[in-house]
Amino acid sequence: MMSYTVSQLLTQDITFQPIEIKGWVRTFRANRFIALNDGSTINNIQCVVDFENTDEALLKRITTGAAVHIKGDLVESQGKGQKVEIQVSSIVILGDSDPDEYPIQPKKHTFEFLRENAHLRTRTNTFSAVMRLRSSLSFAVHKYFNENGFYYMHTPIITGSDAEGAGEMFSVSSLDAKNPPLDDEGHVDYKQDFFGKETNLTVSGQLEAETYAMSLGKVYTFGPTFRAENSNTTRHLAEFWMIEPEVAFMDLAGNMDLAEDFMKSVLSYVLEHNREDLEFLETRLLNEEKTKPQAERSEMSLIEKIKFVVDNNFKRVSYTEAIDILRNCKPNKKKKFKYIIEEWGADLQSEHERFLVEKHFKCPVILFDYPANIKAFYMRLNEDGKTVRAMDILFPGIGEMVGGSQREERLEVLKEKMKALDIPEEELWWYLDLRKYGTAVHSGFGLGFERLVMFTTGMGNIRDVIPYPRTPQNAEF
Repeated sequence: MMSYTVSQLLTQDITFQPIEIKGWVRTFRANRFIALNDGSTINNIQCVVDFENTDEALLKRITTGAAVHIKGDLVESQGKGQKVEIQVSSIVILGDSDPDEYPIQPKKHTFEFLRENAHLRTRTNTFSAVMRLRSSLSFAVHKYFNENGFYYMHTPIITGSDAEGAGEMFSVSSLDAKNPPLDDEGHVDYKQDFFGKETNLTVSGQLEAETYAMSLGKVYTFGPTFRAENSNTTRHLAEFWMIEPEVAFMDLAGNMDLAEDFMKSVLSYVLEHNREDLEFLETRLLNEEKTKPQAERSEMSLIEKIKFVVDNNFKRVSYTEAIDILRNCKPNKKKKFKYIIEEWGADLQSEHERFLVEKHFKCPVILFDYPANIKAFYMRLNEDGKTVRAMDILFPGIGEMVGGSQREERLEVLKEKMKALDIPEEELWWYLDLRKYGTAVHSGFGLGFERLVMFTTGMGNIRDVIPYPRTPQNAEF
């Protein structure tokens, strides 16, 4: 007798065979019909129990959430909505589930309630679909880079540098928090700490990835990053995952080409391999949108939005051109924007980015050549002295998806930029060394993985696309 997954039973031609399967009971109705799921697909398989010839004590143990081992014959289904079902010949309860205590009952639960039960929420259709998509996207990321000659590198999680200049980092220390050693000036003496210096959890692997790009040519990181930003919005996490490729001898135009090709590739992969999950999440999103005012509803369905990115060439627009468009557009002139665009140098908000993508150009947009004073120190200064070779990729419904740049490869220019921002040279001596020994044009970008999962699944809260969210005042599980 062969053992199968639910996915195999529903997609392969194996009817009229004795089979066995293990999974969790979603529902058990009329003392006869078990809806069984094992996580391999969003769909359940119906298992029909001969209740008249089954021990009543056993039937009482078939409850929502119970783990069971079923043997029987796979046959054509007599009911509607499914091709096959299992005529059960034997059933063993592997793990009971008390129906009075099990929190994931077959009814509608709020996402907030499910976050409080995050260890069980993947037993719902929504979260099993989200996490299967997360897994597929992750595989597609590695597949793309592997097939395009990139080497995967693991950058440090504990670091002594602040790549973004953000200053919102988690400290890593083994000192006694109540009685730390002090130096002669009364400050904490980090020389006595574990690493002999002040260290933090990383906010980005980019700077270290650059060092490897300047020897291996093409590298990427895909790992956890941390921000101690006290923000409780639907778009912020304290712990999240970043994808960061870095490529030697590549300029900004090549960086745009790479990012566009990469995004189209990973999204095409899930369109091909996760259709059922996408269709389920699309229906969920459509039902959710019906409760919103018409003006707040998306013009595109979930799958249409993904195809919009895959099927359209990304429009490349300078920041300066984008500011002119926004300054003169109706929403800005009629003060419909929350943040009114008045002058060159403004930092664009999500509402502006979405207007450019969804209303003006009607395709994904790559903005480039941003004002230097709103971008990071490591971005290559243009000849005008005012802008840097930065790029942001804007998607429908979400705004910025990718941020990247050509990196500043000129030693003296980089030193000047660091000096202006009070970044000590001794802190990044190794980064400056790259500009001393065989410097060359190089570029890269960063993509917050959870933001990509949000876009692909249509989920509105970033806490619902990572297994266990870490946010202010919350580190449960």
